[in-house]
Amino acid sequence: MDLKQLRYFVAVAEELHFGRAAARLFISQPALSFDIKKLESQLDVQLLTRNNKSVSLTNAGQVLLDEARYLLLRAEQARRLTLRSAQGFVGRLSIGFVNSILHRGLPQAVRTFEQDHPDTEIVLMEMNSAEQAQALQRGQIDIGFVHWSHFPESIRGEPVLAEPFLCCLPQGHRLAGESRIDLAQLANDDFILFPRNVSPHYHDLIIARCVAAGFSPRIRHETRLWQTVVAMVAYEMGVALVPQTLAGTWKEGVHYCEISGDGALSEVHAIRHADKPSAAAESFLTVLKALQKPVAPGL
Repeated sequence: MDLKQLRYFVAVAEELHFGRAAARLFISQPALSFDIKKLESQLDVQLLTRNNKSVSLTNAGQVLLDEARYLLLRAEQARRLTLRSAQGFVGRLSIGFVNSILHRGLPQAVRTFEQDHPDTEIVLMEMNSAEQAQALQRGQIDIGFVHWSHFPESIRGEPVLAEPFLCCLPQGHRLAGESRIDLAQLANDDFILFPRNVSPHYHDLIIARCVAAGFSPRIRHETRLWQTVVAMVAYEMGVALVPQTLAGTWKEGVHYCEISGDGALSEVHAIRHADKPSAAAESFLTVLKALQKPVAPGL
């Protein structure tokens, strides 16, 4: 099994069509079919189910797709790092991150760090918290930024920032003129929330916050990104609880208001190896912390 075979397999797995995959790879369809059959023969496993009308992945094929994407990414990173080393660049810092920290200084920290350390290339990998813990243990990332910090002793966690949740309402909502509301006032509204498998921490925090207010939220829609949550609120598809940062990054079509009473905060923690922390990772964390500022209400 070589990188060419993996590239061919990924193309077919993503297109689920040999003709489109062959065109994407600029090779003939018979040659592509031959290489995929050869790969299956080498592995002694069926990766694709084919008939005259469709192509689909077997369970084994889905597993290989995830691993092949990772191997091809690492191979490309190795190629770039080798070229950079030949040009005098000597290091790489791999960083895992959850989406919300993009709005709390991560891009600025990357620019500042690379200006101060031109011999180090930063590679960003978006993952949920559990995926980052696994990636850190496997050596796939040097530092991660996650939503929770209950990890094995081999991983050291450190809080980086914390902020309150706000209610995000459509501009035409009956409560859109309020600056502060009781969460119980949304008991009969449709909510927009992450699926639990995407972000168990945030999902459970928001559910618990609603239960503490005396109701179980009616989750009407699920999505994977904060930006999509807010966009769906703007389209009057429901209401949501979001980290306060978003009040300063997305305002069109929505209204943010504070929630009365105390409640769990939206937190981001940095995770590193407990016994062998990366010096570059520690330096990057220092840069990111220096960029943190209190979030203004701005409601």
